[in-house]
Amino acid sequence: MNPCIPLLLLLPAAAAVLAPPAGKVVVVLLGPPGGGKGTQAEFITKKYGLPPISTGELLRAEVEQATPLGRRIQGVMAKGELVSDEIVNALVEQRISQPDAARGFILDGYPRTVEQARFLDTLLPRKGFPRPVVIVLKAPVEAIVSRLASRGRADDKPEVVRERIAVYERQTAPLIEYYTGAGRHDIDGLGTPEEVFARIDRVLAPKAGR
Repeated sequence: MNPCIPLLLLLPAAAAVLAPPAGKVVVVLLGPPGGGKGTQAEFITKKYGLPPISTGELLRAEVEQATPLGRRIQGVMAKGELVSDEIVNALVEQRISQPDAARGFILDGYPRTVEQARFLDTLLPRKGFPRPVVIVLKAPVEAIVSRLASRGRADDKPEVVRERIAVYERQTAPLIEYYTGAGRHDIDGLGTPEEVFARIDRVLAPKAGR
């Protein structure tokens, strides 16, 4: 946890792509299971009007609507295989092209891999969005265990929660390292949801022009 075209012909187009769009914000929300991502996504949506985008929900929607892509996804899942980066990337590109995402959006559960993050780095400028603001929620393992235990659900047993967090750390360590530097903000996840959001808000407000 703590743990060959003349350059002058290219300039106008390049400037249009690279100039940061004023007021647009893309948030990548990372954090362990039980770390409060869902709650913080709700706060961000309420203040900034950014729709939350969950790849899990996108996949389920395609399957339920029985689209050609949805049938491919269903076939992959029926075999117990992981949906490819190609499919997930296509779904994300399709979703962020919708009108409600014109000013930005929150990505929860994406990217999951460095390969997906690299694709996102090419997708955003192509779609007129700035680089993402990466919010990494941090909290001690035992604090999360205690928080989830109070819900009383079977899958929130301490040993289960610790294993889920360990898996998260192994899977996301390369991704968090990829985002090291400008654009990544480690946020203390301890405290009330409002206190945690205040920390996130101090990061987002200047970028959203608020």
